[in-house]
Amino acid sequence: MSESPATLAAIPPPPQRPAAQKLTDLVVWGGVALLLLASFGPVEISKLPMLFTRSDNMRQFARAFLHPDFDMWKTYVAQMWLTVQIALWGTAVAVVIAVPLGLAGARNVAPAYIQQPVRWVMNILRSVPDLVIGTVFVVAVGLGPFAGVMALALNTGGVLGKLFSEAVEAVDPRPVEGVRAVGGAPLHEIVWGVIPQVGPLWTSYALYRFESNARSATILGLIGAGGIGQLLFDTMNGFAYGQTAAIAIVIVVAVSLIDLLSQALRARLL
Repeated sequence: MSESPATLAAIPPPPQRPAAQKLTDLVVWGGVALLLLASFGPVEISKLPMLFTRSDNMRQFARAFLHPDFDMWKTYVAQMWLTVQIALWGTAVAVVIAVPLGLAGARNVAPAYIQQPVRWVMNILRSVPDLVIGTVFVVAVGLGPFAGVMALALNTGGVLGKLFSEAVEAVDPRPVEGVRAVGGAPLHEIVWGVIPQVGPLWTSYALYRFESNARSATILGLIGAGGIGQLLFDTMNGFAYGQTAAIAIVIVVAVSLIDLLSQALRARLL
């Protein structure tokens, strides 16, 4: 059924974006396209056909993974559990680091002369790779899981600190103003006006980083930071691909279980 001209006239026209915004979008996406073209050679995208021309090599390598060796499954599970513990402690220490950084790095909580240096500290913690930080702690305290815990703690502390500060900057100011109106001190404003608003989101961020750290802790085994990653690299270097396949399966199952648990907890928080 067609609409009357009066009805059509009452329908407002679709909003038109200003020409300046269209030009900005064109510049941004054009820059991204140019960057992709410029990086085509350096990242060797031209080797893509080799995935098909050398498929026999890939099949031969994959054939070894089709026969996982679970003779040492108890060792694999024990080392995976150690890896989870490394990730858990690394995340817990990171939260302790991130809470003061997140508050001090928020524009609506801390003055600029505090907020900006804290932002620089968080940038440094996020920028240095886990392997580099882990190597520093391996040199300091020796091989073992403690070096992995501290490597994850510092890097994750920088990441969570940034996320926490952004959550604080997005809070509703009215509860904070209410606490201030009844004579609350700045600490009271944070405890009663800010923390209740950001608490669930902070917890969700911490759970997500715990998932990520369970995978990152595996990589830290490369530098001798303990856990199943160290066992994984030993089997790969020894060309024991059956054992490597079994370890990979254990890692996939463990990370998948952590992911399901984290999703369930986040669903109850948000």
